[in-house]
Order: sequence, then structure tokens, then C-alpha cells
Amino acid sequence: MKSVIQIVLWLVIVALGYMLYSSINAPVKFNEVKIARYKKVIKNLKDIKAAEQAHQEITGGFSGNFDSLVRFIDTAQFAIVERRDTSVVDVEKNKAFGVTGYYSEEIIIDTLGYVAVRDSLFGGTDRYKTMMKVPIEGVDADFELKSGMIEKGGSMYSVFEAKVDKRVILTDQDQDLVNQERQTVSVDGVNGPSIKVGALNDVDTSGNWPKLYDTPEEQ
Repeated sequence: MKSVIQIVLWLVIVALGYMLYSSINAPVKFNEVKIARYKKVIKNLKDIKAAEQAHQEITGGFSGNFDSLVRFIDTAQFAIVERRDTSVVDVEKNKAFGVTGYYSEEIIIDTLGYVAVRDSLFGGTDRYKTMMKVPIEGVDADFELKSGMIEKGGSMYSVFEAKVDKRVILTDQDQDLVNQERQTVSVDGVNGPSIKVGALNDVDTSGNWPKLYDTPEEQ
């Protein structure tokens, strides 16, 4: 009986030790998986942001549709311009004062040529054609993309937002840890339930991730 009791006690000790190890190790492993996946997601969000900013620069507004955004990148071109300051005779002022010494400053913009948005932003690659896909193995989902107009300071501004819920990115992870992650509020974390870039309620094209994801190795 003594031997049986000792064996049972050792089994209990091993089981408790394993449970303790798992409770400590699980958050560590979760954090490793989270960071690796967030890096991939943020890389795509940065591509979406670049495409949207090009769309706004050329068309005057953001796009809320990935199909149209991809078509835009396929066909649009940036103008290569040169700005020059010059002085010209101010005819009206000279005439008003009866002199010839007044000049006005003007900026002359010359168009030197054009470059394809596709080549300028994506180096001739076609990764923009899949930037709408959440780049996590086993996950078949797209980023949510919306655009709109808001009024601020008496002026109207075009806005956009691209995002994906953390539950989609971490779908195969411990759901208690996922729920905790969705409530993150910290200076070195991705705050809120989603990873996103842009905003529909503010003139803001930044992402909600911390700077650690913007270091060169995360590009």
C-alpha cells in the first residue's frame, strides 16, 4: 500500500507540475505566435495604406473597394514634376503706381514624365493583388475596407479604414488568451479588438500598432 500511495503521489506531483508549466508557458507561446502573425498582417496593411494614399493623391479620394483599388494600381501613373520659383513683372501694380519695378513671385510646375504607381510602390511585383488577403496559413479571410467623407473644421475630407479582427488572426489559439488580447490597452501593444490602418471618424491614416512593428526588419 505504501508503494501504491507513493506512486499516486508522484503522479499527482507530475500532473500538478505539468499544469503549472503549461499555465506559465501557454501565454509565452501565445505571444510568440501573436507577434509573428501580426508582423505579416501589418505588412499587408502597410501596402493597403500606400495604395490608398496614391489613390487619394491622384483621384482626390480614398477607395472603399479592393477590386477598384487593384485596378487603379494596374493603370494609374504618378506625374514626375519639377517646381521652380520665378519672378514676373507685376503689370497691374506697376500700372497703378506708374513705375516698372514691381515683380511678383510665382511657382512654375513642369511635368517631366510619368511613372506607373505599380512600379513606384511595389517595385514591379504583383503583391498588391493579394494585399486584401489576411496572410495567415489556414485563414481564408479578407481585410475589411471602407471609405467615406467626414466634416472637420468646416471642410470635407475623404477617409478610409482597413482592419481585421484579432479573432480571425488568432483563430486556432486559446480563446481566453485571444479575448484578453482583444482588450489590450498599452503603449507597446496593438490596442483594441482589431489591427487596423486609417479611421472612418477622423482624418488619420496611421495604424494602431506600436513602433516595434515599424523597425526595418519588420518591413
